[in-house]
Amino acid sequence: MGEIVLAKQSVLAALWMQLRPKQWAKNVLVFAALLFSFRIVQLDAVILSIYGFISFCFTASSIYIMNDYNDREADRHHPEKKHRPMASGVLDPKLAIVAGFLLLLLALGSSFVLNKLYFTVLLIYFVMNLLYSFWLKHVVIIDIMIIAAGFVLRAIGGAVIINVPFTPWFLLCAMLLSLFLAIGKRRHELSLVLEKESSGSHRKVLNDYTITLLDQMTSIVTAATIVSYAVFTFTSGNTVHLMWTIPFVIYGMFRYLYLIHVEQKGGAPERILLEDKHILVTVILYAVAVVIIFAIFE
Repeated sequence: MGEIVLAKQSVLAALWMQLRPKQWAKNVLVFAALLFSFRIVQLDAVILSIYGFISFCFTASSIYIMNDYNDREADRHHPEKKHRPMASGVLDPKLAIVAGFLLLLLALGSSFVLNKLYFTVLLIYFVMNLLYSFWLKHVVIIDIMIIAAGFVLRAIGGAVIINVPFTPWFLLCAMLLSLFLAIGKRRHELSLVLEKESSGSHRKVLNDYTITLLDQMTSIVTAATIVSYAVFTFTSGNTVHLMWTIPFVIYGMFRYLYLIHVEQKGGAPERILLEDKHILVTVILYAVAVVIIFAIFE
């Protein structure tokens, strides 16, 4: 009896790992519209934003499952990916597919009933990531642009679900910041490949990048992000005192660049958000500053 219970717990633990809950940190962007619309005092908007966060998490996890199911044979020969639940044999692939289908059905089905426009955003996000997993992740430059588009859709979804308008500058900031993170991720992956001097188990698209190219892209996107955010603080239709949050954005980006170039990190932005105290404190102080500014000057 005890062995059966342990076996069930092991399967549930493997299934939970397969959902990649650490990746859910990316979906926090859904709350951006709630924060900047200052509707955090409205319970219905908060609940809808939480629903948006959960539905994006479920949709993303269903994509992770399909991707790992398709790559499970290749992952068995990868030094790190071989430990993934399906590749290691801990999780039955059929069970994982069923779980992924149920999560996707729950997310899309509930969003269709709740908000048709939000459903459309979520569906586009799913289809785009499906294309990325099976094809577009191998196309140079397009791969990082698709990653950035995913973050923009999260931001749009967060606004749509609580029915608030969003400015072009808001979306531009989301896109550029996402490109910044995606380029940093590719640079980190490429530096590891070059360090190991291996052409074996890594993303094939890395063969089409160089460190110099990625550094040039980073420079352009870093400057564009800071300028775009500065313009957003003055043109968002809210108080101009949002300009006092610009130093948080600059420090956060510079800290991330430091982690990439000096600490040789950056392969997992969601992990850095949770593990690097400087980044985490900066994000918290930024959010608190926005709330205080709106509370005082709105």
